[in-house]
Amino acid sequence: MKNVVLQTDLKDLKLFKRGKVRDVYEVGEYYLIISTDRLSAFDVIMNQGIPYKGEILTRISKFWFDYTKDIIENHVVSMNVEEYPEECKKYRDIIEGRSMLVKKAELIPLECIVRGYISGSGWNDYKKTGNICGIKLPEGMKESQKFDEPIFTPSTKADIGDHDENISEEQAKKIIGEETYNILKNATINVYLKAYEYAFERGII
Repeated sequence: MKNVVLQTDLKDLKLFKRGKVRDVYEVGEYYLIISTDRLSAFDVIMNQGIPYKGEILTRISKFWFDYTKDIIENHVVSMNVEEYPEECKKYRDIIEGRSMLVKKAELIPLECIVRGYISGSGWNDYKKTGNICGIKLPEGMKESQKFDEPIFTPSTKADIGDHDENISEEQAKKIIGEETYNILKNATINVYLKAYEYAFERGII
């Protein structure tokens, strides 16, 4: 399919990792993250891609990283190929518009999720147990109903081929420690509230 990038092969750069959608290269003290046009759903990578998906994902990421950096520092160094290390610039035709140069950071093995509405895997858990991530919820809720207050519902961060698993606050604290958990919970809720306000005021929600 024309204009679809399913995988990159930047031979002069060291491939660090391929994710479900992104290819990551190690470039000295930085990582180069490239958003491909791969399609992933329910933790499965499809054979077909979507034209320009990677470029759109990158623009969306840039917007939200810029918009929320007053709440929590992020890893972005630049999204301008002219500011990348020289060894990256020869691949301009491939990476321009779909890549970002970022700081190396230590991975925290937790996916931070805030829910303002009961849907998705949270809805499935609620139907079975009346809980989401150990949080007891009122009876009789309807799918996609809005919560009175957003709730923090962490999950594991699974490898490719495995599924993320919703976990309780106690389980999350055992994985990353109570202090780190509290920092992430507060920051994630504040990011959600700022993003929610932006989307609500513009009729997106």
